[in-house]
Amino acid sequence: MSTIFAPSSGLPPAAIAVIRISGLQAFDAARALAGDLPFPREARLRTLLDPANGDHLDSALVLVFPAPNTATGEDLVELHVHGGRAVVAAVEAALARQPGLRRAEPGEFTRRALTNGRIDLAEAEGLGDLLSAETELQRRAALAMADGTLSRRIAQWRAALLGLAARLEASLDFSDEADVDPVLLDGIRSDACTIASEIEVALAAPAVDRLRDGIRVVLAGPPNSGKSTLLNALARRDAAIVSPIAGTTRDRIEVPISRAGMPFVLTDTAGLRDSAGDAIEAIGIDRAGQAIAGADLVLWLGDNPPPEDRMLWIHARADIAGRDAVPEGAALAVSAETGAGIEQLWELLVAKSSTLIPGATDMALNRRQRAHCREALEALGDMDATDELVVADALRRANVALARITGDVGIEAMLDALFSRFCIGK
Repeated sequence: MSTIFAPSSGLPPAAIAVIRISGLQAFDAARALAGDLPFPREARLRTLLDPANGDHLDSALVLVFPAPNTATGEDLVELHVHGGRAVVAAVEAALARQPGLRRAEPGEFTRRALTNGRIDLAEAEGLGDLLSAETELQRRAALAMADGTLSRRIAQWRAALLGLAARLEASLDFSDEADVDPVLLDGIRSDACTIASEIEVALAAPAVDRLRDGIRVVLAGPPNSGKSTLLNALARRDAAIVSPIAGTTRDRIEVPISRAGMPFVLTDTAGLRDSAGDAIEAIGIDRAGQAIAGADLVLWLGDNPPPEDRMLWIHARADIAGRDAVPEGAALAVSAETGAGIEQLWELLVAKSSTLIPGATDMALNRRQRAHCREALEALGDMDATDELVVADALRRANVALARITGDVGIEAMLDALFSRFCIGK
């Protein structure tokens, strides 16, 4: 593969910029700019000169990392230069003129780490989530994935399945009757059942996707029930237009916000009523229904009890005369005008949401990983078969499904989509 380079630090200007070079020609390229290279993993100050004309580019710290024990599994060099835009551009231009070098694509360093066996697919997905983490819970879940928590569990399951398959194959190969001892087969089934139970526990835990995408909280109710005003109070900014005119909100308005380390997406919707004032409002009401159907939590702001049991009844506009008491069945009275009840509402949302996201000790799976775990679980469901060949095939299919989680088989189709989320230089 060609040798690649890119800044792996933030966009300039900054105090320091780290330009990473990876590939077979990394050392030659660095030597062309810096002269003699330092010993591996020792930072040394070098003067960088443009090989084309000898111009002084910068004074930089140079670090050399020989393959295979590097971030990418290839020879790798880091140039720690001053972080001005002109400095970075000049060094990159000098590298680009070197034969066989090119600028890296988004995520290409991490993709090479995956290709060279430095990380597996689950760890790469965790790293992608870590780079985009904005809340404390997102950081913790992504770090656990990037550090190999899931990968180690998958390795344990696969090793156990391979051990069961080996016992079954040995019994078939060396049995005089060409048949499997029923006692041995029962033991294999029992051990496989234990693995299946562990997979079920992992699938029962909340998915990690809500941490990445946000817990969807929809504000619903009739027109002029205070939805937009409450949204603005929860978001602490004027995200939605507030007006006494019924039907002001025509479309969904989404506001991402972090609270207590949790990511939320607050959604204001069109007021629900049987007869819409016009065709556009009717579309808004239809979209409100779709938002409610896909919500994790729904706050109902109507004066009457909510139409669905899963909705949380919030008594809004409690500052208006005669509305200060909480109606029977309502969870809370709030006033966006005075701020009364807003903090209590956030506490209620955080408490309700805590059951929807993975806990600190949960093995959080994303949508793709959950699908492959279900495949493995379905395969292990065939272990009750009386034909030992069917049992052997069930073990094989379960092992293959788990292998797809860490990328040992069948991953090429999704790599482009995964690494397109990464920044250049990572």
